[in-house]
Amino acid sequence: MDRRDTLKTLLIGSFATTTLGTVACKTDQNTTEADSGQKGELPVYGRTPKELEHDQRVLQADFLNEHELETIAVLCDIILPATASAGSATDAEVPAFIDFIVKDLPSHQMPLRGGLMWLDTEANKRFNTVFKSASSDQQIQIVDDIAYPDKAEEKPELSHGIQFFNLIRNLTLTGYYTTRIGLDDLGYKGNLPTVWDGVPAEVLKEHDVDYDEEWLAKCIKQETRDIVAEWDEQGNLLT
Repeated sequence: MDRRDTLKTLLIGSFATTTLGTVACKTDQNTTEADSGQKGELPVYGRTPKELEHDQRVLQADFLNEHELETIAVLCDIILPATASAGSATDAEVPAFIDFIVKDLPSHQMPLRGGLMWLDTEANKRFNTVFKSASSDQQIQIVDDIAYPDKAEEKPELSHGIQFFNLIRNLTLTGYYTTRIGLDDLGYKGNLPTVWDGVPAEVLKEHDVDYDEEWLAKCIKQETRDIVAEWDEQGNLLT
């Protein structure tokens, strides 16, 4: 099982208990209710006027700077890189989602900003550069040290980095798997129409019951369920 499959398994098992209290879902690959990269109009579907006003206020606010957003983009793609069958976290505009969330949920602001500062400090100590400017191998070296919570006891000096990475990983997974790209990656198809033909005949027979033929004649025939009814000008049903 590769890293993406592992993360998908973790997501499916624990998504309902995510630490985020609010999730703003993207409606497609290019448009999102939480796209802070574009301070413009939001899709109105599913939002009350009060919620739209709130979202616009959040979009107009500023918190993360350009350097921080670029660092987040690097981290997001380390957590969820592109594959042959799915786009990366940045393809799904996850950094914009995170930018919106930390403004919408201020409790994330200090942990996220502090974690980004810790990350740059650690990269500077090890490689004399900030994290986003380090080589891919150097970035992975740091991430490997903070990506596993059980290492906190082994290396207490990395505890702040480990806590930060837990947060950025949760935000990345939440942002990614609430987009069309992420849903397609999960194979999620949503609600699909099905056909129910009633209780199976063998079950009815087992209980010595049957459907009333008079009522069966009034039920819709499944083979005609896709036909749209038509009426004449007097309101008489034609088909």
